[in-house]
Amino acid sequence: MIEFKNVTKKFGDFTAVEDISFVIQPSSIYGLIGYNGAGKTTLLKTAAGIYKAEEGEVLMDGVSTYDNDTIRRQMFYIPDDLYFPMNATIKSMAKFYADYYPNFSFKTLNNLVEVFGLDPKKKIRGFSKGMQRQTEIILALASHPKFMLLDETFDGLDPQKKEITKKLFIEYVAESECSLIISSHNLPELSDLCDNVGLINGKKLTMDCSVYDISANYSKFRLIFDRDIKESDFKDIEYKSLDIDGKVAMIIFDKATGEEKQKLNALLPIAIDEYQLTMEEVFLNEMEDKKYDITKIFEK
Repeated sequence: MIEFKNVTKKFGDFTAVEDISFVIQPSSIYGLIGYNGAGKTTLLKTAAGIYKAEEGEVLMDGVSTYDNDTIRRQMFYIPDDLYFPMNATIKSMAKFYADYYPNFSFKTLNNLVEVFGLDPKKKIRGFSKGMQRQTEIILALASHPKFMLLDETFDGLDPQKKEITKKLFIEYVAESECSLIISSHNLPELSDLCDNVGLINGKKLTMDCSVYDISANYSKFRLIFDRDIKESDFKDIEYKSLDIDGKVAMIIFDKATGEEKQKLNALLPIAIDEYQLTMEEVFLNEMEDKKYDITKIFEK
């Protein structure tokens, strides 16, 4: 189990993440979502023991991860910015990791090299970005860690390799009881992979829930009218977002009550339909979003 307990990380006067708490259970995959620069990498590096939190701590099976070599030998961290030594090959890196990780498996390594179709004797720096990413995934899974921390790990992978990687993560986590956390700014990449998701927004964790429950707290309606409508028609209704296009309105609530549904019907639409929000819609509604009038950007 990985536990983030009131984690705050600062760089001088700048607060990167603030008072973040959540838990990743064994045999589960947790997706960490947020804009680029939201603090995802900082949080993962704090979990990996690279950064020390100013407040709070990250625990793995109840033990602090900071400056703890015993925990590090059970943990594999794949950063967004990969680095390999000048003449490193998959074969040489495997020997290095086998000396560090007690459960490293050359059999798993060889199987994965075959799955991804890489040459274990070629220099990794001569690989494409996607192939380097595949190399790190191979080494991570061959190390058989108890905890995996992955930062934008699908970046650079083609669609086929993404699907293969997802299946490998799901299978490994189920078989090993590993706790895995993966960060991304790309929601579709995580929607069919994770058990739970968290949103970092404004330095804080603003959402933490199961992917199956993610849309349970929202209601979305499409209303069709026989007349053009305007925002002022909805002045007596408390909503989360409203989009109007002529005679059609799309409105989202924080879980609509019977009273709010009655108010919608009182507007006399000729049709009203209720929809379930996608995970992407939920997160976009949770994000702090600035509304820009694109047509005015290039005005002189």
